[in-house]
Amino acid sequence: MELLAVAVFAVAIAHSEVPSVGDWIRFAILAAGATVHIQLTQRQEERRRNRTRTVLIDLTAVWTFPAAVIFPVPLTLLLVALIRLQHWFIARRPAHNFVFSSIAHGLSGTLAQLTFVSLAPYNWGSLGGLDSLHDFGGLVLAGLVFEAVQILYVGSILALSSSSRPTVGKVLGNKADNLLEAITIGLGAVTAVLLVIMPPAVAIMAVVTVVFNRLAELDQLQDDVRTDSKTGALNMRGWNELAERGLERARKSEDDIALLMIDLDHFKWINDSFGHPAGDDVLQAVAEALREVTRPSDVVGRFGGEEFLILLPDMDERAALQAAERVRRAIADLRIVTTDKRGSQTTINRRTTSVGVAIFPQHADSLEGLMHAADAAVYEAKEAGRNQVRIATRNSHAP
Repeated sequence: MELLAVAVFAVAIAHSEVPSVGDWIRFAILAAGATVHIQLTQRQEERRRNRTRTVLIDLTAVWTFPAAVIFPVPLTLLLVALIRLQHWFIARRPAHNFVFSSIAHGLSGTLAQLTFVSLAPYNWGSLGGLDSLHDFGGLVLAGLVFEAVQILYVGSILALSSSSRPTVGKVLGNKADNLLEAITIGLGAVTAVLLVIMPPAVAIMAVVTVVFNRLAELDQLQDDVRTDSKTGALNMRGWNELAERGLERARKSEDDIALLMIDLDHFKWINDSFGHPAGDDVLQAVAEALREVTRPSDVVGRFGGEEFLILLPDMDERAALQAAERVRRAIADLRIVTTDKRGSQTTINRRTTSVGVAIFPQHADSLEGLMHAADAAVYEAKEAGRNQVRIATRNSHAP
């Protein structure tokens, strides 16, 4: 993939215009703004990087995207190289990671530039009326290409390098990450307009990016408080907050709402036989599987140990039992590549699960009552031989 990207660079550079004096002046302004941004936020970026489990959105699209839509390809790639080089000295990532991410940034900028030049321009300083709408459309499409290329290019490598079955969330990134990248590209579009119309005003964007970086860190901290660090699912604090809101909406709308309690069978045997790191890999794989088989409106959390909870809004008993069976089958189908106690690679599969189902308001009228009812149903499933789904009984919840 890197060789293919380099071939794209070579063709694009060969057909690119020679940078003008004005291009070099604008380049210097963008390079200065990016440097201020990177140097003033390096500690925040380091903290965000250490807390990020997958891909870090580093907010530099504020500078690389305007380069993509204004400069010839050589200057775009030069700016990407200058930005990435600064990140190399700050982050000290492995060389292959640095090269790959740098090429990913360069490829997205190159293809976005080719898209914009072929559709829009261009004399931004004299645009008005319908002409401005045309160029705005080109800017939006270039932004979509810029983000899509990075998602697909990076996501494909994440899929190929995954030790377990790749999931949509792992490959394409979660909603928050993609939204952050889209906002960053939007700020980059504003930077591009300022750079063409009023170059000194780009200094404002340097301030904005520093503040925005801080807000991104605060949002990540807030998310960490509500998230289980081992699995990425909600912890009980975060799950309770969202589950209580969902239950309150169900009361007001008089809709059904279901709760699933999922208990992995014989989980202690995995830790004893393969070691705790292998047990952690199983928990992570189960959490990913739960995210894959649930809806965006469902609330997935880790109850503790080997137990998970899922709140299913607007779901009656029949649909909840079907959802619970999907969960049971999804976990049974997992093939988890991990290591044993000696560090040798091994695969854990055919794991069974006992699932308890409770429905509001039939089995309980509070979240605590639903949890008691679902827990009693899990106990019945285990007593009956495990690897099955059981529905709560009418009198199974706590008073």
